[in-house]
Amino acid sequence: MSDAFADPSMVADTFRSIRESLVVTAHPDDESFGLGAILSSLIDRGARIRVLCFTKGEGSSLGADVAELPRIREAELSAAAAALGIDEVILLGYPDGGLSDIPVSELADRVLAAVGSADALFVFDEGGITGHPDHCRATESALVAAHHVGIPVLAWTISEPVATSINAELGTRMIGRPSNEIDLVLHVDRTRQRTAIACHHTQSVGNQVLTRRLALQGDQESLRLLTRAPDSEDEADSPRSPLGYTRLREA
Repeated sequence: MSDAFADPSMVADTFRSIRESLVVTAHPDDESFGLGAILSSLIDRGARIRVLCFTKGEGSSLGADVAELPRIREAELSAAAAALGIDEVILLGYPDGGLSDIPVSELADRVLAAVGSADALFVFDEGGITGHPDHCRATESALVAAHHVGIPVLAWTISEPVATSINAELGTRMIGRPSNEIDLVLHVDRTRQRTAIACHHTQSVGNQVLTRRLALQGDQESLRLLTRAPDSEDEADSPRSPLGYTRLREA
């Protein structure tokens, strides 16, 4: 199969045309820490946003000493969603840290059950930004589901210089993309995102990686287009990757 590079103007048109989106995440706070400013931009344009979150975040090392962490994180997610203006949150109970042990087909079925009338899915970039296996599995499941319904998947990513700086300063292993692998750069207002982040109190207080990343990103967020709906019957019959979706670029 030959991979085609996405036309930036096409990606921008795809973003502007979104009227309803399902955001597929692994943990409570992913919708705010990662995608918050992007979702806020969509909501400002009148889009309806729903979130599907696979786990309750009980495996987090942040707030690990907090009693009843899953219940608290569920409440934090609800408050953050309200702050962002998200219409609906679907919170599942898969094990935090264990999504890679769940068949992709099962998780994809949960995405399909939640898609409704969404015209796009939003996910974390391949590699999960931080390399977290749960992030990667959530994205894989969304890609499989998107192929079945023929809608695009837009992935939040960070630039290579941002990742390199954070890794050098804080010893992380964040995965960034060079500019030629980023399809769309948005100028964003982080006001609602920061309010939503604060709602995730157990995860945001003292989170140096988050604070530094937002400082380095400034008012910019980056997206990659991972899939697109087939443009013709011929393309619909073209070879697929083992996971069953059409790739637009090399990972």
